[in-house]
Amino acid sequence: MNRRQFSSLGAGALGAALTQQLWARETQVVSAGRYFYFAVVADTHIIDPFYKGPENSPEDTESVFLTSKRLTSARELINSLQPKIEKVFLVGDYFHDYPSKDYDFYFQNKTRLDYAKELTDGFTMPVHVGFGNHDYSVPDVSREMSHRLFAAKFQLKPYYAIDHKGWKFIHLNNALGSSWTPTSNDYNLDVGSYGEEQLNWFESQLREHKPTFVFTHFPLWQCTPTEVKDYGLHPLLRQYQETIQLVVTGHWHKWIDFAHTFGPQHYVMAATRYDENAYMLMEVDTQKQTWRFVNAGLVEWSTHYSRPYRLNLRS
Repeated sequence: MNRRQFSSLGAGALGAALTQQLWARETQVVSAGRYFYFAVVADTHIIDPFYKGPENSPEDTESVFLTSKRLTSARELINSLQPKIEKVFLVGDYFHDYPSKDYDFYFQNKTRLDYAKELTDGFTMPVHVGFGNHDYSVPDVSREMSHRLFAAKFQLKPYYAIDHKGWKFIHLNNALGSSWTPTSNDYNLDVGSYGEEQLNWFESQLREHKPTFVFTHFPLWQCTPTEVKDYGLHPLLRQYQETIQLVVTGHWHKWIDFAHTFGPQHYVMAATRYDENAYMLMEVDTQKQTWRFVNAGLVEWSTHYSRPYRLNLRS
């Protein structure tokens, strides 16, 4: 690129060009079909004109009004990459609470559910969304109503698995156990739990012994270890730690590396709510059955933030 060409590029075009150069350089495909790429985002917290604040702090209040803008920025970056990102996984808190307890309200009005879907429909690859605590409003809105809305608006189940090129991606739901059941003695919305039915389903998926990525909203430290005698999430993670390649969670809105504390590698990721650069760009080597967190070197651990995925002008 000569000086005249360089000067003629706008800031946005220049940023996109540099990003594409960096991605192409870092993901040099040596064997066609050997690699594939996916991205992860979390805690998008989309709102609508019915939103009424404030939040718990000035920072939280300011951030919630920027959620659509920041998700759009992350989306533009992810859409721009070649080799192409093939899938995006969203680790809960898709939108920010419910503006009404009335089911019909969501079909008589355009709400944050619709705005969230419009934003993720703008990705050029499929986006697979999981449930977070703000995608429920227990006890005011029943879990059953939330599940009906997710099925009608997004065609999504409370938990599910995706198989892709020999790998498995599992969205678990930490709001289905007794800690999220208002009539239970265990009721505590700050604690995640899964319920025996989901745990049995999870184990059935793991028994296929495909290399697996697991997504669930609450960090593992915040989830009930065992729920039926000695049976629960934590023992399953340890039992199948050779199958489970990585567990990614959100909720804390900060980057935390739990390493192998719970068996498989466990990351808590930051939120696009606070930082448009809070995304994970992942490379999978189907031949070696390994994975790589491509932009890990940009993460500012224990903060909301990551440096933008851009090629340094002096490179």
